[in-house]
Amino acid sequence: SKLQWSTAISMMVFAWLFAAFWSVMPLLGWGEYDYEPLRTCCTLDYSRGDRNYVTFLFALSIFNFMIPGFIILTAYQSIHQKFRKTGQYKFNTGLPLKTLVICWGPYCLLCFYAAVENVMFISPKYRMIPAIIAKSVPTVDAFVYALGNENYRGGIWQFLTGQKIEKAEVDNKTK
Repeated sequence: SKLQWSTAISMMVFAWLFAAFWSVMPLLGWGEYDYEPLRTCCTLDYSRGDRNYVTFLFALSIFNFMIPGFIILTAYQSIHQKFRKTGQYKFNTGLPLKTLVICWGPYCLLCFYAAVENVMFISPKYRMIPAIIAKSVPTVDAFVYALGNENYRGGIWQFLTGQKIEKAEVDNKTK
């Protein structure tokens, strides 16, 4: 079924409110922000291993990493099942979850490690790498979508080369 405008707007408002909630919590005292090791922007303060930090970290990880990961996994498994039934594989259905884990995994590992151990012995330059990878997610997601969608991929190819990609004939028989 098609997505209705009211549903899309409701989902967008929910996403913004959800993000605002988690962003404001450290300002209200649950969790804490500090400058990143190279002092270019802010992140969660990993130097604190207190109960406040640990409870915020676990809640943040469950609601912003594990639950979205589970939703992505189940949604794309359903899409994969449908593709397998029709025999028309349009894109790699495992790629969005892999992108989430690869981009956010190192940051989550660093935060979890900071919850149980002191991370200050790690060089500031190395502590920045997970944050930079995590902040690259919107760009990576755009490339994953653009290169994974045959219409966008064809448009990008045509823009770059001036040539149209000719679509191969697809056998519409179901297996």
